[in-house]
Amino acid sequence: MHTSRSVGPTQTHIHRLSGEFVTQSGAVLPEVDLAYELYGEINDRRDNVILVFHALTGSQHAAGQCDAVPVVGERWTDDLRTGWWDGYVGPERGIDTDRYAVLCVNYLGGCYGSTGPASIDPSTGSPYGGSFPTLTLTDIVDSQARLLDELGIHTLHAVIGGSVGGLMCAVFATKYPDRVKVVIPIAAGFGVTSLQVLHNFEQMFAIVTDPAFKGGDYYPGPGPELGLSLARMIGHKTFVSLDALQERARSEIASHVNIGGYEVGHPIESYMLHQAQKFTRRFDANTYLRIMMVWQQFDLVGEVGGGSIPQLLERCRDQRWQIFTIDSDVCFYPDEQTDMVETLKRSRVPVRRFTVHSDKGHDSFLTEPELYTALLRDALTGHW
Repeated sequence: MHTSRSVGPTQTHIHRLSGEFVTQSGAVLPEVDLAYELYGEINDRRDNVILVFHALTGSQHAAGQCDAVPVVGERWTDDLRTGWWDGYVGPERGIDTDRYAVLCVNYLGGCYGSTGPASIDPSTGSPYGGSFPTLTLTDIVDSQARLLDELGIHTLHAVIGGSVGGLMCAVFATKYPDRVKVVIPIAAGFGVTSLQVLHNFEQMFAIVTDPAFKGGDYYPGPGPELGLSLARMIGHKTFVSLDALQERARSEIASHVNIGGYEVGHPIESYMLHQAQKFTRRFDANTYLRIMMVWQQFDLVGEVGGGSIPQLLERCRDQRWQIFTIDSDVCFYPDEQTDMVETLKRSRVPVRRFTVHSDKGHDSFLTEPELYTALLRDALTGHW
């Protein structure tokens, strides 16, 4: 009997794209580095590669153990050393590295080795900071398509992504329809809902109104730690269900921290504060703001081109789509996946949908591989 196992020690690679990168807004980045990790072997036909898009605050380190990324420094905390999807990627796992080569890339604008606001602007010798250009979600996907070109990979076996990564699956599939066979968005949608707009705006507002933000030019200082902490707490409550939040908080020791005259004492308060403080040690506020903005302003038709989403999806009829829903999700509600499936069917794109029953909420796709493994393996092998 085969047993799944980790890919073991891994290493982040830094690839500098050839030539400049022009964003959809017309801004020019003279140099773009992309941090990536690759698990498994690319076959002779170079058609067994699976591109995994990480979620909002993820990294290129999807699987295995990576103790340090030198260009990242102290931001590479203990929380990042084990791959964020380690339970999914590896020999005999849901995404089997004995069969597929799995590629994961830190987003353009990121803070884990890819060019972002904390990177040095070659024209000034100082960090970009607030001058880093506003991106679209399609800019991020385009940068990864460029990386694929330069790695000699034209056709992907699949694209997979959860949450914001699921939005990127939709962009890649519609903009590069001849470059991917299987499309697997998990807990995602085709657009941005009113509730997401509100939550995203609250988080961005928390960051930019922190006096320590300084218009994004806070390097080398600590930056807007209070604003970033508050943003994380606002977002965190949409990622976990209330049941999961209460369960996690039961083991939390009330810290009794005094905040502006209010003493934190409830276990849920302590849990949220502790998670926020850990987050500020591992993430950059400018990157959080930029990626939140690409989500907030996401417009599939406007960015990719085409008269409507159904018209865009007509390009995808030679693909196979597998949609995952989490029944307790309050970030991307199940109604969004219902709309995705109905739209795909109207466009005559082969599609299946599976609903995962979990009490963990949106984060289920990160924490419960046992609920997804068999379905992922089936979708990737083509046994429909």
